[in-house]
Amino acid sequence: MSGSHVPLRTAAAAVMILTAAACGQSQPPATASGQDPGIGHVHGVGVDPADGAIYIAGHYGLFRVKDAESAERVAGRVQDHMGFTVVGPRTFLASGHPGDTSTAASPHLGLIRTSDAGRTWTTVSEEGTADFHALQPAGDALYAFDSQSGRLRRSADGGQSWTPGAEEPMIDLAADLTTVYATTPDGLKVSRNGGMDFDRVANAPLLSHVESPAEDTLTGTGVDGRIHTSRDGGTTWQADGKLPGPASAFTAVDAQRLLAATDDGTVLESRDGGRTFSTVFRPANG
Repeated sequence: MSGSHVPLRTAAAAVMILTAAACGQSQPPATASGQDPGIGHVHGVGVDPADGAIYIAGHYGLFRVKDAESAERVAGRVQDHMGFTVVGPRTFLASGHPGDTSTAASPHLGLIRTSDAGRTWTTVSEEGTADFHALQPAGDALYAFDSQSGRLRRSADGGQSWTPGAEEPMIDLAADLTTVYATTPDGLKVSRNGGMDFDRVANAPLLSHVESPAEDTLTGTGVDGRIHTSRDGGTTWQADGKLPGPASAFTAVDAQRLLAATDDGTVLESRDGGRTFSTVFRPANG
């Protein structure tokens, strides 16, 4: 990475460091025989443009939200999704761990892809090697943070081959055609050379998650759950609404429609750019 700086030494930074550490605990899912483990920790949320269904990528499977009180595990498959993103109608990318490591070839799935909304998955690359905790498409490029190597990776062929980039802890990624952003324990960082190195975004609030729904537009969640938005590439920011707690997953369907999950598995939706949120799913124990 380029440049040097003093890491933030605030209570919020400490919370973010703990968040990063939790995301780095790549433990394969373990279940008790005969018992449904539920969703578990939520790592990703998204909307399938094919039918508008909301999907929850959790520690114990991929779930399709049916209504505010129920979500169905897709194909009955218990599988940990550490990274998850929707790239097209019924087409998702993910990474993580198999549900039953005793019969799996490896505890790391590498990059996997589905074209039938999660009913079946195929391996794209890096099986047994990579555990991508963040996946971010940007035009013809795909960016990913690999927790095993501690590096950002960039692919120009849908994840079949990769170019290594900067090495540093990253929690979440956002990107447009020319710029990559990463939330880190030291604050929001930006790369303008395809992720080869990053500089600190000087005026950014401390964010756990970030999205770039339009060019020069950034929206993200602070470690306290507050929504922050910049419309000039991170030079100035405004605080919008607030989630009931820190987000475990966050995505921008577009500049106005945001989805977030909290630690108890509740999924919330905003239709006004983060000013207000409503609950679209709450687990039975939430």
